[in-house]
Amino acid sequence: MKLVLFDIDGTLIDSGGAGTRSLNNAFEDIFLIHDAFKGISMAGKTDIQILKEGLGRHGLDTENGNVGLLCERYIVHLRKEIRNPGKQLKPGIREAVGIIAWRKDVFLGLLTGNIEAGARIKLEPFGLNGYFPLGAFGDDHEDRNRLLPIAVERFSQFSGKEISYRDCVVIGDTPRDVECAKVCGAYSVAVATGPYSYASLLGSGADSVLRTMDEMDYGILI
Repeated sequence: MKLVLFDIDGTLIDSGGAGTRSLNNAFEDIFLIHDAFKGISMAGKTDIQILKEGLGRHGLDTENGNVGLLCERYIVHLRKEIRNPGKQLKPGIREAVGIIAWRKDVFLGLLTGNIEAGARIKLEPFGLNGYFPLGAFGDDHEDRNRLLPIAVERFSQFSGKEISYRDCVVIGDTPRDVECAKVCGAYSVAVATGPYSYASLLGSGADSVLRTMDEMDYGILI
């Protein structure tokens, strides 16, 4: 049995900027600070990590409930912002998810920096939630490198089967996705459909680097 875990933003979908706009809108609602996350790199980070970075930049407390308040407002805005004409599936995703989901020896899940509520909102317009019954999310731990063990434990609880990290495949579009796989000894697939180029991902340490998911080698799932 293989456990295949997908990142969301830049890997499965492009939200059309919905996530960033929603974070900025949430911050403005609560703290009256416009464009609060300007200049903050978000690729591969967890939502909680991003929120704490934004709070810290503006001299605001990260430990007194501000993160929770921002998450609540973020979800309110995301439900609206995801309804934008710029959102789209990344190339090859519909086919790849369909092929993998058909396999009886493979289980699909998510490994994403999105908080779970946000992840589900982003995937819903594309009809993808049903393919991913479980996963590990940004509100499980702010350190992305701690998420794979959580996903493995949830899979074991859900299926009643034990699985080793060597039988996990993590698919993402940033070096942080690669790192979170490699620290546990899982197989890493880096796909250049996000902010990082194919050339830059070749140096990330990924076991496999793709230009798009159309190039996926399903032989790694044997």
